[in-house]
Amino acid sequence: MEKKHRKGISTFSAQITATISVALVLMLLGIISLLGIAAHSITSEIKENMGFSIVFSDTATDNQINYLKQRITTAPYVSSLRYFSAADAMNKWKEDTGEDLMQVLGVNPFSPELEVKVKADYADVDSIGAIVAPIASLPYISDINVHTEMVDAVNANIKSITIILTVIAAVLLFISFALINNTIRLSVYSRRFTIHTMKLVGATGAFIRKPFLTGNLVSGLVAGVVADAILAGALAYFHTLDKTIREAVTWPAALCVFAGVIVLGMLICLTAAVFATNKYLRSSYDDMFK
Repeated sequence: MEKKHRKGISTFSAQITATISVALVLMLLGIISLLGIAAHSITSEIKENMGFSIVFSDTATDNQINYLKQRITTAPYVSSLRYFSAADAMNKWKEDTGEDLMQVLGVNPFSPELEVKVKADYADVDSIGAIVAPIASLPYISDINVHTEMVDAVNANIKSITIILTVIAAVLLFISFALINNTIRLSVYSRRFTIHTMKLVGATGAFIRKPFLTGNLVSGLVAGVVADAILAGALAYFHTLDKTIREAVTWPAALCVFAGVIVLGMLICLTAAVFATNKYLRSSYDDMFK
């Protein structure tokens, strides 16, 4: 009786150790996923601050300017739009430099401008080029300024960050599976003689596997919930520190990550349990001591 009690405690202890190990690994994967969401949100915001400026000619009428403003406002590529009249540009110059060019030159040298910010999907040189081409051909447009070098630099940096995060996530996923698989194998290893005994009394493979698969499925679920609880607590804390973090990682997006962590934990634990139990189902009595 005492031997059985000790054996039960040993099995329970192995299960708890496995669950904690899996929870720690899942938490790392969750952190990388949340960082990926934050990076995507920030890069989208950066992209939506990119665009072009339309400079109207001195001969442009109010009707022509209003027509173009209305046309661009309804375009699918527009994130935001801001109009600066010649007077606005003059006032901005006076604020920045303290000079009154009207007194110096006698005329306002500035032209009306329309600043257009595009949506993230259109924030590349080719897309912006296709957008501005028909606008540039209008007779009342003097110039269109597109910061091509900045657009290329931002997109190159975003691409590099995306590749780095993807590689880190892939490596972590591989390491996670290896660690969790190892943990589950040790857990099953501690009960290898139970498996052999069940084989001797004629139990089928499916019957022997069932408690191991069920137990590890539950372990994966518990580990996922524990990891999510820690991640949610950390995220709630960081949300109180900075508005940027609240906007970069919203709760709906975080909930998707939390659900993925639980599902991933259950799948990895289940898969590892299948491989581990199959190994000892095929093993002889002598192999139990290896």
